Amino acid sequence: MKVQIGVNLPLSDLGGAPETARDFTQMAEALGYDHVMLADHVLGVNVASRPDWGNRNTSADLFHDPFVLFGFLAACTKSIGFSTQVLILAQRQAALVAKQAASVDVLSGGGRFRLGVGVGWNEAEFVGLNENFRNRGKRSEEQVQVMQALWAQEHVTFNGKYHTIPDAGINPLPVHRRIPVWFGGHHDATIERIAKYGDGWMMLAHPVESAGAEFDRLRRATEAAGRDPASIGLEVWTSTGTGTEADWRAEFAAWKKLGVTHVTLNTTFSRGLHKRISGRTYADHQEAVRRYIAAVADLA
Repeated sequence: MKVQIGVNLPLSDLGGAPETARDFTQMAEALGYDHVMLADHVLGVNVASRPDWGNRNTSADLFHDPFVLFGFLAACTKSIGFSTQVLILAQRQAALVAKQAASVDVLSGGGRFRLGVGVGWNEAEFVGLNENFRNRGKRSEEQVQVMQALWAQEHVTFNGKYHTIPDAGINPLPVHRRIPVWFGGHHDATIERIAKYGDGWMMLAHPVESAGAEFDRLRRATEAAGRDPASIGLEVWTSTGTGTEADWRAEFAAWKKLGVTHVTLNTTFSRGLHKRISGRTYADHQEAVRRYIAAVADLA
């Protein structure tokens, strides 16, 4: 199976102008990238009132709404895929997310959108959006069930702990009556949710040397849930902030050997194993994405 190669939209460096997002995505598509990904935050805190905030997102960091931006980019491209990495699901209403995701799917022609979801870490966002930070994990698990039902059926009756739908549905429905849901995160509960409901795991914390054991853990949980582990995709991030083309090729080959299905280049992420590129201009990011896919495309 071909490994899908993606790239982050580096709008935190490049800004949010529509022509910037359009040109970068069209460039990635022309170079042969399979998807572009976008991170998600609704609110950013004022760091001036939080001197101990640390190296985390603030109001100074730009985040376009992913559904709006992907709808725009769908009209500017032909085949490249779109992925949230990750949408903080529990901050939002499940039925509304199902509707927004279905609209992106339909407007992009069907099958081009993956919904990556996570539980989030910034309590200030939950407060501002009037959602409960303390039960976000359990609530998001039920949200996924709600969304999957709404995508598959014209009318849904759902009576859960957190959601009630009284024989109603969304329109339009996704083209194929489903949208892949991928989970980000590393807690045991996340692994169990992927095994029961997920289409893939966005795994960012582990190096190649230790990731295999984590993938095996997910496969065992998937089998225990009565599902085929081969149906679960595996995605990792990579960077060109360090190393050479030879290093990138070796890492890509190692990920493929472990069964990774998606490798996504993130040129702006500096945390843990990852180091961002030193430059911040459009030309710097263009050169990074050009060099990376030229180095690894034949290995996919």
